[in-house]
Amino acid sequence: MKISNYTNEQIILITITILSGFGLVIMYSASSIIAMNKFNNYLFFFIQQIKWIIIGAILMLAISRINYQYLNKIVYLLIFLSWVFLILGYFFKGNNPAARWLVIGGRSWMTTSDFARISMIIFTAFFIEKNKNNLDNWKYLCFNFTPLISIGLLLILFQPDTSTAIMIGSIIMIMLFIAKANWKYLFGILTLSFFGIFFKIITTPHALIRIINWNDNQKIQSLNALGTGGILGSGLGDSIIKNGFLPEVHTDFILPIIGEELGFLGIFLLFTLFLFLFNRILLMTKEAPDIFSIFLIIGISTSIMSYFIINAAYVIGFAPTTGLPMPFISYGGSHTIFTLISLGIILSIARKSKLGRNTYYRGITYD
Repeated sequence: MKISNYTNEQIILITITILSGFGLVIMYSASSIIAMNKFNNYLFFFIQQIKWIIIGAILMLAISRINYQYLNKIVYLLIFLSWVFLILGYFFKGNNPAARWLVIGGRSWMTTSDFARISMIIFTAFFIEKNKNNLDNWKYLCFNFTPLISIGLLLILFQPDTSTAIMIGSIIMIMLFIAKANWKYLFGILTLSFFGIFFKIITTPHALIRIINWNDNQKIQSLNALGTGGILGSGLGDSIIKNGFLPEVHTDFILPIIGEELGFLGIFLLFTLFLFLFNRILLMTKEAPDIFSIFLIIGISTSIMSYFIINAAYVIGFAPTTGLPMPFISYGGSHTIFTLISLGIILSIARKSKLGRNTYYRGITYD
């Protein structure tokens, strides 16, 4: 059946399902030996990931049935809750040296920045729609937008999680840039952020080491795995590099496993699926019913694609190791669930969209 016979909502949902299934298979292949050595169970990480995908899928489908415009009514509650979770992470972090995870009863319940990322994207989209006539006023932006966003970003930055703070900040800046926010404001924020992040990195030993040792042994082993795979790969499950030669192969460094086992064709398939999903989501801006939905689409699609690109970039040595997971592919409950929740918002917008209704898309005008 032709793709044109499906609705955009169905196409996006099918693509999400394919990516989740692909990631589950690869994650099992990458994690089975680690799971056996650590838990005496080849299926440990596989079963955990299935649980998280099921939870995320249920939430995604439930949210897709709720009118996305309801988020307008609870946006300040979401921002406030994101601060609460981030602050709680500082006090309930278990044995972790960093405050990135909310640990209660000896169990990690969430990566607090994942909830904060979605909340800040929603708030930025809300702010752009409600204050479209004040976006060219840098003073208004400084006093009415910056404080609310800065609290969350600073709490993430000092967890410490510099890479996530930079990533979320970049997504927000992209949204504001597309919305034609005052260029002086954007330039000023970028300048202050650059010097602030620079100072934070040079005063944080582990972050500075990552920059200095940009292409460390992890990168070398990663590139070896990608090169070994060739065009067709060594075969699913036949990776050598995962046998203790490369740490975190089921989380941060899962891409080399794809390259080694499935070769260039596997990597090409993965990039094609992500680009296809990104393109289908962005196409929704042509028929989105309002400014709020347009910037939800831009923010969420940019978030997913940015995490994918940055993960691929540091795996092949084009960026310092950040620890950012690859959506759908890397092992991890919090990121998996919140990625699917954000896509539930996209599916909700897809259900409400009607071709030609918005007047914002062409020419970027608010009239």
